[in-house]
Amino acid sequence: MKRKTLDIIVGLGLVVLAGLLLVAGLVLTSNANFANNYVKDQLGQQQITFKPAATLTAEEKQSACLVKYAGQQLTTGKQAECYANEFIGLHLKSIGGGKTYAQLGDVQSGLKAQIAALPKDDPAVADLQKQLTTAGTDRETVFKGETLRGLLLTSYGFSEFGAKAGQAALVAYLAAGLLLLLGAAGLVHAAATPGSKGFAVPESDAPSKGLVNA
Repeated sequence: MKRKTLDIIVGLGLVVLAGLLLVAGLVLTSNANFANNYVKDQLGQQQITFKPAATLTAEEKQSACLVKYAGQQLTTGKQAECYANEFIGLHLKSIGGGKTYAQLGDVQSGLKAQIAALPKDDPAVADLQKQLTTAGTDRETVFKGETLRGLLLTSYGFSEFGAKAGQAALVAYLAAGLLLLLGAAGLVHAAATPGSKGFAVPESDAPSKGLVNA
């Protein structure tokens, strides 16, 4: 094969690969922008604002991100993660003894069973009924908190996909640029190479030397 032909094939191949990577980078960038804009719009509609630094409790001040975002409106995935885990998660621990929605349901069932087993005029019924009401209120509050926390963490996860897509797009752009340079170099070399020059042509065997007779 002629060296010029090989250089043209390799150069054009690299340019085509660079074009494909460029297209992939554009697609990834589009997806990253969509994810970031979607998360920002959805979180912005919730109108959630972090507590000002001056109103943070001692326990809340132990969270670096609550201090960092104090007083800001929640609009990014990182902020959503912070609010979900460090603010909502913190306060959910103080409701119902830190029990989950499902665990509080078990508490309600147990209290109802105790009330049903006692005579209606039993003095203990009033106290059990009060505990049942408290458990119901706590369970409803925990349900709302866990639901909001789950939605915020979903937004955070979606924003992370966008961030990863942005990083992948950057890698694609860099690789496309490198391949384009290599392809262009190959084509330039092809233009400067004589058409008659071969590739990996074996050198002619040197004339064999005769043996000297003694």
